[in-house]
Amino acid sequence: MSPETLAEITAAVSANTDVAGLRGRFPNVHFTHCSDDDVSPRVAPVATAGDYRLYLITGASGHCIEFTPDLAAATGVVVALVDEAD
Repeated sequence: MSPETLAEITAAVSANTDVAGLRGRFPNVHFTHCSDDDVSPRVAPVATAGDYRLYLITGASGHCIEFTPDLAAATGVVVALVDEAD
């Protein structure tokens, strides 16, 4: 994933967090939506967009999707809603 694509995704999430819309706009990127509570605190977000934190994922191993800090290896983004009550 390029830095430009990540910036476009971050802007798109800020404007509208509809994951189906993101999938249509960025067809080569895998999107997953969850609560930020579902993400390990050991994983650092790559961006923040409104009430959401964005995390990079990769499926390069071929078996499971996993978090990655490597933008070049990323094949997708987790869009995680931050619950202000936490």
